[in-house]
Amino acid sequence: MTAAPALTCTALSFTWPDGTVAFDGLDLSVGAGRTGLIGRNGSGKSTLLKLLAGTLTPGGGSVRAAGEVGYLPQDATLDTALRVDEVLGIARTRAALLAIERGDAGEEHFAAVGDDWDVEERTLAVLDQLTLGHIGLDRAVGEMSGGECVLLRLAALLLARPSVLLLDEPTNNLDLRARRRLYAAVDAWPGVLVVVSHDRELLERVDRIAELRDGEVSWYGGPFSAYEESLAVAQQAAERTVRAAEADVRRQRRELAEAQQKLSKRKRTGQKASANKVVPRIVANERKRAAQVSAGRHRAVQEQRLEQARERLGEAAEAVRDDDGIRVELPHTAVPPGRDVLLLRELTLRHGTRLKGVFEIRGPERVALVGPNGSGKSTLLRTVAGELAPLAGEAEARVPLRFLPQRLDVLDDELTVAQNVALRAPRATPNQIRAGLARFLFRGAKADQRAGTLSGGERFRAALAALLLAEPAPQLLLLDEPTNNLDLASARSLTGALEAYEGALVVASHDEPFLESIGVTRRLSLDGL
Repeated sequence: MTAAPALTCTALSFTWPDGTVAFDGLDLSVGAGRTGLIGRNGSGKSTLLKLLAGTLTPGGGSVRAAGEVGYLPQDATLDTALRVDEVLGIARTRAALLAIERGDAGEEHFAAVGDDWDVEERTLAVLDQLTLGHIGLDRAVGEMSGGECVLLRLAALLLARPSVLLLDEPTNNLDLRARRRLYAAVDAWPGVLVVVSHDRELLERVDRIAELRDGEVSWYGGPFSAYEESLAVAQQAAERTVRAAEADVRRQRRELAEAQQKLSKRKRTGQKASANKVVPRIVANERKRAAQVSAGRHRAVQEQRLEQARERLGEAAEAVRDDDGIRVELPHTAVPPGRDVLLLRELTLRHGTRLKGVFEIRGPERVALVGPNGSGKSTLLRTVAGELAPLAGEAEARVPLRFLPQRLDVLDDELTVAQNVALRAPRATPNQIRAGLARFLFRGAKADQRAGTLSGGERFRAALAALLLAEPAPQLLLLDEPTNNLDLASARSLTGALEAYEGALVVASHDEPFLESIGVTRRLSLDGL
């Protein structure tokens, strides 16, 4: 870390309105270079970035930044009525340039332009750098895909050139080509960068890893692979310490039991000698009293040693991680081979994407929906789910289905996690709902947390739980970029669950390792359609 950190948190505290404590006295200093901020879902990564960016106000402590801070949030939604140049912050300058070109020499136009006469050229260069050169500055945001909106927000930040750049899951929704462009932008960023991500390739490009765990930050040098190596060494040492502490507890228990046995034996011997009048009563009583005092001291010492051994075991066990991933148990909704599941015929989607001919899914097929950003993958899934009507053609699902959109907007933010599930499963008892939620790691008070206070990863789990615990259970599952907000452990758990799923599956994803792991049987490409 540098002597003059770019970001500093001092005694930072923050509590959500429902009383959930996110941070209590956090101290943090971030220096020059690229920092990867990692942690389990719900550990507070996005909350910390919002505090650093100033979009949340801390309940205590302070946040200081050396220079302007630029922030790309995880849920980078935009007003669909805005134009591209308005999002980029250059609309006023463009209007002034246009007025000057038309012969209006008003002073206010020259003031609006300042020294930024090449603003359009620079902007188009940045858009092209991020694979957005085709969109045009006058296009409406509502005509763009989710991935294009993420890149557009990033382009606005690159144009603003802040001293500190904060990125929260920036590769979500991006196709492979766009990800590579983002990686290049990260590599070339000259200032301070803090990125929250579960993207291993992106995390390999950082200078250091900051892990947020239990409200504290631990620092590791090097990229993510170096962090994993350091963590593995530390965990091996912690596990050895636990084994030694367990052996010590067993030894102390044995020695305490032996001490108690000796005390009992002495007591029986003394009672026998007194009864047989081997020694005078007064001598026997004095020996008994001295033995009790000595035995009591010995027992107290042994009990203290046992308690200390237990404390050492507890401390050692705390150092061993037990990062629990979601244990999703998808309903056994088997679809027989040959069963008609989905029919798409001569389909024309909103924004003009066309699927010529007939596409059918029969039986428990696994279809990967692939294509570049803006090709219509999310639009197709929304059409199949019945949320959008096609401009022409037919999209007919012939079995019960559930759709998990990439924006996870299936939850009512004002309701708790349990209440959201109850809405979709009115016949389920509270105990059944809580038992189901426990498999998604919403145990006890977590099930009573309002959906609006959940982190991105927690929101994914809650949305997935609400859909899969609903009635009727899905025989066709539509997933739109399901791994976007999952930590690595939860992504592995989701993969395992989908491997066991017996229904039909359509997944839109740019995550090739994930698609390979779930065993897709076919691919439907929207590229160039």
